[in-house]
Amino acid sequence: MRARTGLSGVLWICLALVSPALAQQRGAAPASPKLVVAIVIDQFRYDYLTRFRSEYTGGLKRMLDEGANFTNARYRHYQTVTATGHSTFLSGATPAMSGIVGNEWWDRTTSRAVTSVFDSTTRLLGAEGTGASPRRLLQSTLGDELKISGKGGKVIGVSAKDRAAILPAGHSADAAYWFDGNSGNFVSSTYYFAALPGWVTDVNQGRPGDKYAGQKWLDHKLPAGGKPLYNELEASPYGNDLIQQFALRALRAEKLGTGPKIDVLTVSYSANDYVGHRYGPDSPEAHELSVTVDKLVGDLLKAAEAQAGAGNVIAVLTADHGVAPLPEENQKRRMPGGRFDAKAVQAAVESALQAKFGGAHWVAYASEAGIYLNPQTAADPAEAELVAANVVRGFPHVSRVYTHTQLAGGQVAADELGASLRDGFNPARSGSVLFLLEPYWIFGATGTSHGTPYGYDTHVPVLFWGARVKPGGYHANVAPNDIAPTLATILGVETPSGSVGRVLSEMLK
Repeated sequence: MRARTGLSGVLWICLALVSPALAQQRGAAPASPKLVVAIVIDQFRYDYLTRFRSEYTGGLKRMLDEGANFTNARYRHYQTVTATGHSTFLSGATPAMSGIVGNEWWDRTTSRAVTSVFDSTTRLLGAEGTGASPRRLLQSTLGDELKISGKGGKVIGVSAKDRAAILPAGHSADAAYWFDGNSGNFVSSTYYFAALPGWVTDVNQGRPGDKYAGQKWLDHKLPAGGKPLYNELEASPYGNDLIQQFALRALRAEKLGTGPKIDVLTVSYSANDYVGHRYGPDSPEAHELSVTVDKLVGDLLKAAEAQAGAGNVIAVLTADHGVAPLPEENQKRRMPGGRFDAKAVQAAVESALQAKFGGAHWVAYASEAGIYLNPQTAADPAEAELVAANVVRGFPHVSRVYTHTQLAGGQVAADELGASLRDGFNPARSGSVLFLLEPYWIFGATGTSHGTPYGYDTHVPVLFWGARVKPGGYHANVAPNDIAPTLATILGVETPSGSVGRVLSEMLK
């Protein structure tokens, strides 16, 4: 009897050891992560990973060493700006699908300029003024799909910019918080709740931005206080530290990753963008911001893992866009490029339309979403668009020009640039005339900018780390649109409604 009992015990032990492996081979779903940490570094070109690789010791190093690095991720759409990139991040949608065609555009229904998150039905909480919401986003996000599935816990977005906090978090988010440069407070909107949570009020009572007064970095010194400090803070490494401290407080206060459902924390580090615009990608300042944000990402990952538990976190990191070199730097390299006067184009379009059709105030507005024409009885809209387009086409260093009518009818060149314009066009929200400059030509008299479909604006990191991720370098062409469907697959929920991306199955364990 004893011999048979001993053999039975051995068999039971063997079966216990083998059963999990057999279950995985038969397709049993691995345990789902408890916390998704979704990170955007605003204006972070892919080549910042390679140029400064030896100096990274924090989160970027960890994600590169232990995670999946997609080395050829490029945005599909034309207007590579903050709102479009952040709306793509966890929706997988192009601007054509999401309706987020720029940071700002002309709302034809109300005849006014609006931001991507402007919502006159809401109020700010934590400061005075009109609030903001994701209502202009036409599609769902990962957080929305988690909530719909019943698997979703809390979804919270944090940034210095309203659009960068709001758009990745989605419609069903529990909260989005951003920094208000007028008050020096972190604020939110009545879209989410009637009053700020107590822990946010506590943060604001501590005057979170004031501790950086007079701080130095490189050859720069922050102002002594007030609005000058709050506004200059955002264009320094301390701006990212401000975001970080608030995000860590949110992680603890909301107990993210500790409940029975899957929580999502989105964090967008904005200071890299403000610094990059001012000093350019080849500056010591951009270098400094890259190295310091690496440390912040590392601390965020450690905090998330400590709270949710080892193996319970999945993190993804990307950028909303890159940036062009300063034209003056390019000239030193004997590279093309220069500065383009957008106001001169608008004035020429206005003059030509008045000369052709009479009337006045033809140009209603202009932004990265295009030149918007006021409809007038003196001309058919399509004819007015053609006149305007021909004027724009006559300016030096204009590469492509399309009218609203042409884009709505799919009349674009059958190449990558044409596809990017098509993917960035939404009939209800895009301009009457869209045009693209030659490579390295930018709008603006100082600093530099972004917004084109060229590689320096579209090529960004896509890094995954944590649960279910097979480490390694992956060199096929992918897009940031692939992030949302990949996370949805890992978490076992529906792909966001407007996603055009694919599942990055090659990196899944």
